[in-house]
Amino acid sequence: MARLIRTEKEVEGKYTEQWIVVEEDSLDQWPEGPQTTVGRPAARVTGPARARGEAEYTADVQLPGMLHTAVLRSPHGHARVTRLELGPALEAPGVRGVLTPEECEHLTSEPGYPGEPVAAVAADTFAQAEAALARIDVDWEIVEPRLDPDDAVRREELIGEPQRYERGDADRGLAEADVVVEAEYRTQTVLHNALETHQSVCVWEGGRLTVYTSTQFIWGVRAEVAEHFGIPEDRVRVVCRYMGGGFGAKTTPGEYTYIAAQLARKTGRPVRCALTRREENLASGNRHATIQRLVAGAREDGTLTALGGEFTMAVGWDGFQSSTAGPMQMLYACDNVRTVEYGAKLNTGPNAAFRAPGFVEGTFGLECLLDELAAKLGLDPLELRRRNYADSDLVDDRPFSSKNLLECYRRAEPHWGRRDEVRARSEGPWRRGVGLASQIWYGAGGPPSYAWVRVGSDGRAHVITGGQDIGTGTTTALAQIAAEELGLPLDRVEISIGDSDRGPYASISAGSSTTPSLGPAVRAAAADVARQIVEVAAQRHDLEERVLSLRDGNVVSADGGSWGLEEITGLFDDAQIIGKGSRGPNPTGMRVLTFGVQVAEVAVDVETGEIRVERIAAIHDIGRVINPLGASSQVEGGIIQGLGHTLSEQRLLDPESGAVLTQTLDAYKLPTIADVPEIVTELLDIPDPHLTNLGAKGLGEPPIIPTAAAIANAIRDATGADVRSLPITREEMLRALEEARERERAVAGSAG
Repeated sequence: MARLIRTEKEVEGKYTEQWIVVEEDSLDQWPEGPQTTVGRPAARVTGPARARGEAEYTADVQLPGMLHTAVLRSPHGHARVTRLELGPALEAPGVRGVLTPEECEHLTSEPGYPGEPVAAVAADTFAQAEAALARIDVDWEIVEPRLDPDDAVRREELIGEPQRYERGDADRGLAEADVVVEAEYRTQTVLHNALETHQSVCVWEGGRLTVYTSTQFIWGVRAEVAEHFGIPEDRVRVVCRYMGGGFGAKTTPGEYTYIAAQLARKTGRPVRCALTRREENLASGNRHATIQRLVAGAREDGTLTALGGEFTMAVGWDGFQSSTAGPMQMLYACDNVRTVEYGAKLNTGPNAAFRAPGFVEGTFGLECLLDELAAKLGLDPLELRRRNYADSDLVDDRPFSSKNLLECYRRAEPHWGRRDEVRARSEGPWRRGVGLASQIWYGAGGPPSYAWVRVGSDGRAHVITGGQDIGTGTTTALAQIAAEELGLPLDRVEISIGDSDRGPYASISAGSSTTPSLGPAVRAAAADVARQIVEVAAQRHDLEERVLSLRDGNVVSADGGSWGLEEITGLFDDAQIIGKGSRGPNPTGMRVLTFGVQVAEVAVDVETGEIRVERIAAIHDIGRVINPLGASSQVEGGIIQGLGHTLSEQRLLDPESGAVLTQTLDAYKLPTIADVPEIVTELLDIPDPHLTNLGAKGLGEPPIIPTAAAIANAIRDATGADVRSLPITREEMLRALEEARERERAVAGSAG
């Protein structure tokens, strides 16, 4: 029965209340532990199509008569267009249309960052469009760019109001502390660099717009594009069957979609607008840099008495200030916490969500600060974290729906216990050490999300939903869930996703929310089908429904009878059984979070500053694990991305003009397979008893969160150097080592 409820939805810590319609969901969770299919390793069901090159990404879409777009982008940090002459471009070979700021609000004549779009050209080929750009006659009035985030805060040039948070009395807490540590931490601007760049192909047909796009939110693109063009949402179709990465930056239509759609309407032809790799590193978003001025106080026994932080985020020309203070507010049981966050508006590219935005940066600062505190207290860093374990959420005064961080710490002990062995392998200039860091993040997902399951006479199941698999293996997890509920082998389940015209609404793929949002809806729809099959079988064989179940592709009776599923569904001929399912609400009055800990082993050459990460053990509490193979891949991917953030990746700017200097992958240093250490993954696989019919939370973001802090703490363990700035380049490492030597000399001098 349909039910109208008002519920709370969470994505990346942002809570909204909304009315939704859901079907009654009376399903109990499966027992803890691996089931027949769920909880067992499964290769990706889309793997063969990807490996054979049959998977069609947006980059592969080719439509008859399709035009290609090149975009004129500002080369300046801040400028005004004083003259824009597009006539020569219109006369160039192959050009079919141009777009000016007067025609498209996503173009501007006063760009505020390098790469902001000013005009666009559509031509028969991309080469022709690029050649036409060179013929545009444009004059600029250059304005001095604002690039210093601290200066922007002083001038109150901010993206929004400062975010202030306080509980208890931080000043009193610091006064009561036996030990106080203060430190400043800095993190750099990091670029997403998804394999498939941001792009869309748009085509108008009789007042109806189809958008093929690389997106994390089909339905969000549909709604925003429809609103922009003033047409009903049902006249916009959005398609994304395969996607080559997004990491948070592909949740909105983006300027490229509006440019393509506007040019398509203007020319009457399909139009592609795809960012080049250089444009990707200019205008597709970033993880913004931060400056964190932190303080912590504790009693001699390690009990935290106060935590405080001033966080400045270099947001850029637009975007949002991520919750860098979130870990400080949420992770530990400290009664006195005070934070303030500033979002500096600068003449740099706007930020975008990037895999656990804010928490990656904030965890680096907080977890390094805690290790410095542990050193002053003479306390084991793991023990310090145990002593400040939070039994409930102190921000909203809510109980946790589940929390197994202490179990994560227990399982981390063997990895943490390798410290003496690892240090003993130090030789010559190479010093080895071990460090750890904790993790907290969201991952509840939420309604609304819907799914259909269809079973025909051949006894195969077809799952249909309007969600998207952004490369995380969602398709496989959904197939496993349906197979489990229907008692079918995995190879008898098909999945259709990625098309707003051919599936019901599904939520955004962001905030570690995809499987926790879609999975329960798929299970409910499969259960609806299973119920109907049992009803039909009971009628066919004159049995009571309660004695029948589905198992191993059969309808099985408690009295020993068994019929292949196709024997029952074969009765349908052309008829089908259709099941519907929806995602129910999150538990009322509870905070649903993920937790974990990582232990890193590093080697540092104290003469050259070279750093090698040799091993990372990752232990995470993310509820029920649907696919252990896919989950371990998520952990490995997050850690590898975290390695880049920690050691090599950094957007560099010209300090005078603000021009981006790292536009290509030979200048922007992503990690390679040669940088990947041994990665040991352990997932608790304990279902959250209060969360949906699955008990599963998200895993997309937790693995990247503690990586940088664990590595930095391992470096301190190995060398005694306090690393407080990312990335930890050789230059930064050598600076920290010299600083540590100066401290040693000062201590020796005072002792003498």
